[in-house]
Order: sequence, then structure tokens, then C-alpha cells
Amino acid sequence: MIHQILDKSKQKEVEELFTSVFTSSEGEKEGRLIANLSSQLVSNIDNNEIICFGVYENKTLIGSVFFTRLQFSMPIQVFMLAPVAVSTEHQGKGIGQALINYRLNELKNRSVNAAVTYGDPSFYSKVGFQVLSENVIQAPLKLSMPFGWLGQSLRGESITTINERPVCVKEFNDPVYW
Repeated sequence: MIHQILDKSKQKEVEELFTSVFTSSEGEKEGRLIANLSSQLVSNIDNNEIICFGVYENKTLIGSVFFTRLQFSMPIQVFMLAPVAVSTEHQGKGIGQALINYRLNELKNRSVNAAVTYGDPSFYSKVGFQVLSENVIQAPLKLSMPFGWLGQSLRGESITTINERPVCVKEFNDPVYW
């Protein structure tokens, strides 16, 4: 398997992967929603505010993950992990976990303080995420399922409490995702 940072030229591959995975697991409506989000994100990759990573097997994209910067007024680097997709036929083999762990290390190398995500605690706990109180880091928008707000320090210390609501990238600035 080959891991790499993806760029805008991979838009079609990324969109097809997210469409397939989310349509299969969540239905056609959710598949279209997440495919549209992934398409918007990949079209704005800048490797600074929006980073996309992929894993290939036999020249086929089988997994992808986005990290997007959350902006605060204080000088702290926090990235949000979302969305993530692993092709249906490759799920359950640890590929998603390996991809996430590999890329969290990339963020550590970029001196990022913490990573957050919004999803299933039983999955994300396997890669070091824990339930995160909004008293520590608030979500950019109101959460429909607060138990799914998760975080982890990338510095080996407690996550710094930030007393403000962050600004997310424009692609996530829609209550439908929260």
C-alpha cells in the first residue's frame, strides 16, 4: 500500500470513493451529501487549511482522510479529522486505523497541538480519540450528538482549554454536518 498526500487532481477519485462508501453504509442521500462535501474539500486543498491523505493499493484509491484547520484567536493549531472513507471491500482490515494513525503522526511533525473529530466513539477510540468536553474545545457549530465530539492531544500533554468557538473551513460551516 502506498500512502500519499493528495492534491486537487485527485478530485474525481476522492469523490467516487466517498460516494461509494457512504452510499453503501448510510444510503443514497447521505452518500450524495458526503460526496459533495468531499468534492468541495478536495477542490480547495491547500495543504495548510485543508489536507487530504490517501492510501492506494494497485494504483486504486482505497482510503482517504481529510484534516481541516480550526481557527482560534490564540496561536494554537487544532485540526479536525473528517470525513474518512475506506472502500467497502477493504473495511475491517485495519486500513482506516493505519491511515489515521499515519496521518496523525504527520500532524505531530507539523507541530499541531490537537486533533478533534465528530463521529463514533467506539471507532475513533481505537486511534486515540476520547470524548471531548466542549468546555475544553468547542465545536464550530452546535452539535446534534455531543457524545460524538472527540479529541486527542498530539503533544503528549493535556489538551489546552480554549474559551472560544473556533471557525471551521467554509465547507463545514453548515449545520447539516453537525
